[in-house]
Amino acid sequence: MARWRCVVRVNMIARRLALVALPLALGACDWFTDFKQQPSVGTWQEFNDSTALKGFRGQPSRSVGTNGTLAPGYGVSYQQLPQTIDSLSGIANPTAPDARSLLNGRKYFTVNCAVCHGVAGDAKSTLAAINYGFAPSLLTDQAKARTDGYIWGMMRNGRGVMPSANRIEEAERWDVVNYVRGLQGRYPVDTGAVGRPGETGEKLPGYTKLGPTVPAAYFHPNVKPREAKGEAHGETAAETKKPEGLE
Repeated sequence: MARWRCVVRVNMIARRLALVALPLALGACDWFTDFKQQPSVGTWQEFNDSTALKGFRGQPSRSVGTNGTLAPGYGVSYQQLPQTIDSLSGIANPTAPDARSLLNGRKYFTVNCAVCHGVAGDAKSTLAAINYGFAPSLLTDQAKARTDGYIWGMMRNGRGVMPSANRIEEAERWDVVNYVRGLQGRYPVDTGAVGRPGETGEKLPGYTKLGPTVPAAYFHPNVKPREAKGEAHGETAAETKKPEGLE
């Protein structure tokens, strides 16, 4: 009898432990997901080998875009070091400072750069009023002496308190460089936002040219319909008509 009671007590203790462990086990699993937590990459979030989201099927780390690049990650690192940015100084600006480039650069500069450097590039910005000297002026002789490739590299990598502006597409970064040169007095440019608060469309930068928005290279929607067999050889309908009596 004592042995039977001991067995019953052990079984009861085991059941209680199982009931206690069950919520803990289920809490550690993702069996009852409501699809709110999924492997994804947020806006402007960088995906690399150290990212915890291993299931993300994005572009491989250090990959080159469909439009190519002047400084791939495997050639020049993204480290925020002076010598790394100096190595980008020799890259020539491939974008002409025409009206389109200066206007597009103004749009990107106003959205991404003016908050620190000021709308005129003189460092008289909102953040400068809070924290004096937060961002340097772009109108100094030192800034004017920098090459286009150096300014482009600063946006690519970032340095010091300046974060990377790599969210701006590579081609558009050259437009920003041209606009900065305009602020420095090299080209006539306007300052400030292009549109009023709330305006969209052409008042903001356009869509990205990177994939998957890049159209297929061999997609031609305006291809003419295939010509008739006889017309393909220059024959007219009258010439291809059979003589009477042979139909």
